[in-house]
Amino acid sequence: MDKLWFRLKSKAFLALIIVIALSGCSLLPAEEEPLKPPLVKPPQENYRTTPVVKGAIAQEVKGNGTLESYFSDAVEFTAEGGRVKEVFVRAGDDVKKGDPLVQLDVGDMDVNLRTLEMNMLVSRKKLREAKLAEDEEGLRIAQLQYEIDQIKYNRLQESYSNKQLVATMNGRVTFVAPIVEGDVVKPYETIVMISDPSKLRVSFQIDTSSDAMKVTVGFNASLKFGTELVEGKVTQTPSSAPQTDDEILRSRYSTHVYVETDALPESATIGTKSDVTIRLQEKEGVLLIPRSGLRNYLGRTFVRILEEGDKIREVDVEQGIVGSTEVEITKGLEEGQLIVLQ
Repeated sequence: MDKLWFRLKSKAFLALIIVIALSGCSLLPAEEEPLKPPLVKPPQENYRTTPVVKGAIAQEVKGNGTLESYFSDAVEFTAEGGRVKEVFVRAGDDVKKGDPLVQLDVGDMDVNLRTLEMNMLVSRKKLREAKLAEDEEGLRIAQLQYEIDQIKYNRLQESYSNKQLVATMNGRVTFVAPIVEGDVVKPYETIVMISDPSKLRVSFQIDTSSDAMKVTVGFNASLKFGTELVEGKVTQTPSSAPQTDDEILRSRYSTHVYVETDALPESATIGTKSDVTIRLQEKEGVLLIPRSGLRNYLGRTFVRILEEGDKIREVDVEQGIVGSTEVEITKGLEEGQLIVLQ
């Protein structure tokens, strides 16, 4: 009986194992199906655009200018140089013709000049005495001695005078060389510049490789002194500059444009700063686009046009005047078309 029961129990246990084994897969959790990627609509590209418009445009040259005198004189030692003893003026001083500017060291020249002056007086006295004595030979000797003393005196007087630089005109000192007591100056070295403050013009330096070289005499110009705006005209350019032997002026004339006006502000004086705008050419009623809308690549000039349906089309164009912010289009576009900006 026990054996029978054991066999039945074993068979039942074996059957249970088989059932579990057969149904084991169904007991595991089912794998989840992979999620499908969401349908994302590609974002629509946004373009910065602006329409082609009609308007006025000007090509301009701009710079920062300074008021200076139309008439200036460079003062220099011509006969000889020397060692500086004293400088009497500085930039901004007003002077009159003949005023001392710079004094060089004269050493014993002043004493020697007095000695020659005394010798000349003595020889003149002897000349008078010889005339009264009616001594022809003595008169001839006295005459020669007086002439010799006079020549010596005049030569030393000229040399002494050349040791002092004086103003050659009434005006304002606009430049003084950076010299101090003890410095040595050479002949024909510009020491002081004197300018006439009654007639002024604006000068500004240009880049000789830029459009500024297109400026010619007669072009209109605007001058801005602070908040005050006045109109003027170009009166001198590098190509119209006068000939001069002064190396400083020649160098300056080769890189500066000069503008004159009859409407200077009352406060304007030598050294006053001004914003200068010179108009090279102007047009009205032309097609204009921003400069940022014009593209250049491998020698090709073109724009990108936005059409209906967000379609972009490239169009070759020809440009005219190039302004500070806009450019004239002479061929390839029509008013109202939308230009894609860079």
